[in-house]
Amino acid sequence: MSQRELKEAFVSNLNGTSLQEVALGTFIAPLCLINRGLILILCQQARGALLPLLPSPLISHLLLDFSTLILPLVLSCTVLSNVLQQVIFGLTCVSLCILCYIYRSNNNGRSSAARRQHNTFSTFLQSHVQSNQVPFVTLFRVFVNVKTAISILAVDFSVFPRRYAKTETYGTGVMDFGVGAYVFANALVCPEARGKNISGSKMNHFKKQLLSVWPLLALGMGRLVSLKMTDYQEHVAEYGVHWNFFFTLAIVRVVASLILAVIPTSKSWVLAILISGLYQLVLETTGLKEFIIHNKDREKDFLHANKEGIFSIAGYVAIYMAGVQVGLYVMKPRSQVRQWLKALRNLLLAGWVLYAALWICHTFLEPVSRSMANLSFFLWTAAQSLFFMSCIGLADMVLLWSKRTSGCHSVPTSWNVCEKQSDSSSDQNARRVERHCLVQAVSRNQLWFFLLANLMTGLTNYLVDTLSCSDLISVCVLLSYMFTNSTVIYVLHLCGITVKFW
Repeated sequence: MSQRELKEAFVSNLNGTSLQEVALGTFIAPLCLINRGLILILCQQARGALLPLLPSPLISHLLLDFSTLILPLVLSCTVLSNVLQQVIFGLTCVSLCILCYIYRSNNNGRSSAARRQHNTFSTFLQSHVQSNQVPFVTLFRVFVNVKTAISILAVDFSVFPRRYAKTETYGTGVMDFGVGAYVFANALVCPEARGKNISGSKMNHFKKQLLSVWPLLALGMGRLVSLKMTDYQEHVAEYGVHWNFFFTLAIVRVVASLILAVIPTSKSWVLAILISGLYQLVLETTGLKEFIIHNKDREKDFLHANKEGIFSIAGYVAIYMAGVQVGLYVMKPRSQVRQWLKALRNLLLAGWVLYAALWICHTFLEPVSRSMANLSFFLWTAAQSLFFMSCIGLADMVLLWSKRTSGCHSVPTSWNVCEKQSDSSSDQNARRVERHCLVQAVSRNQLWFFLLANLMTGLTNYLVDTLSCSDLISVCVLLSYMFTNSTVIYVLHLCGITVKFW
């Protein structure tokens, strides 16, 4: 077999992992977020400034964010993938130890009356928060992007477990969830979900959205041409011979905008269930399922060649609609901590309801299938996304409590408590830290980060024989790749550059 055939076989005919393992991996990112925030608080308490250990605060912030947010994600899906429970336990112990230290050190400096007034949970619940964005939505979208960037290269190395890769027909691989979560994350902040005022008629708005997807179509065409010209390895069972994920993103966005130009946005959840349910009905009552799974005649016409990519659009549109509905809910104005905790509780409950529906569908209908984007895949993606977002939101609440307890407000991408008297130096320091934040950098140029990761993945595959690399070399290559992506996007952010093509 040629090198290309070996690489294609390496990512083919896989069955995924369990729902429990995918859900377990959800805890890694929130715990990393907590530890990174607590380290920033400790640095500020100890020295009165953030990360003064290195000559340049720009370098120190980049290294801290990379070490606490990206390094653990790379290790947890490679050399530490078989000890996830121990990794989660270790990260939790670190968080608890730092939290206890912060709590005790701050209480030692206050009178007993001041401690009772400042640290009561009821007082915390009644606190008001301020932020220009909903932090856990930003963090969810960034972590989905970062995990996707890691996986698209890591899957070519043997250190990446085969059970995490995309499944052939049925199954729940980590990368399968990543595909659905990417669509869900985009829907959370679309104009319809943000309640953005639509100037002019709805049809004009649709035309504007139609024009806005040309970068995705251009990227899809660029990927297609480059793959065919360079004879790069490709797993045709993912989307088809000519199809790729950029085309799916573009068409889903256009179809969803057309539907939402006619149907009220508040009914998005109804549309999500109807679309996914009707699509599943078609799969069950016609020969479509048999055609997608078993028909291998890809040379007959365009439809046969790209059946997975074309027919799965229905499922991805349903996922997008669900994301719009969730976006509408989380973007509602709230100010009190109590209100946000209630919102997170509702998201978590909705996730468990969808998990229950998934169990019923999996038991009595059919398992999850990313290649078809069936009803089970829709339910799984929505449930897991809500669970992931809730965990990140709760982690941010832990940081909010820590900042309030310690009096250190310079933790980026997090809520801030509204104080009666604002400290101008503290506010200035907080803005400076936000400017140096890697999360903000990725959030600012998400599409460019995704494109850069794809380009670097292709380049790495040409320079490195990924199949023969040892575990140590594989991890080093992955870390170098992610550090390069992070540095480029970080420099763009520091320069105030937003790469937007429309």
